Amino acid sequence: MITGLDHVQLAAPAGSEHALRAFYVDILGMAETPKPPALAARGGCWFEAGSARLHLGVEEPFRAARKAHPGLLVHDIDAFALRLTRRGTRVTWDDGLLPAHRRFYCADPVGNRLEFLEPRP
Repeated sequence: MITGLDHVQLAAPAGSEHALRAFYVDILGMAETPKPPALAARGGCWFEAGSARLHLGVEEPFRAARKAHPGLLVHDIDAFALRLTRRGTRVTWDDGLLPAHRRFYCADPVGNRLEFLEPRP
């Protein structure tokens, strides 16, 4: 379960909404939040889980966020990593640099980098 993050805006290419929904809703378990009608016409998707709010807006030309990224606080990080790898998403563990957390990185379907963190007991 994703437990926290503030509001973050990421970019997405036009027409990627279906792939984004499959990833953020079906794999990560986030809920899609309806966009206000005036903004819905612009494309993109909004998702939330716990205090996490991700807004993926259409940007042309599109450039994925490969360095700057949101950090998603999760419960049961091993289950998240397993769910992602079983669905074909590569995860890269990096447990050493933040001693108080376990963490890994992956990319969403359009190449945006995501960080998953769980506090160590």
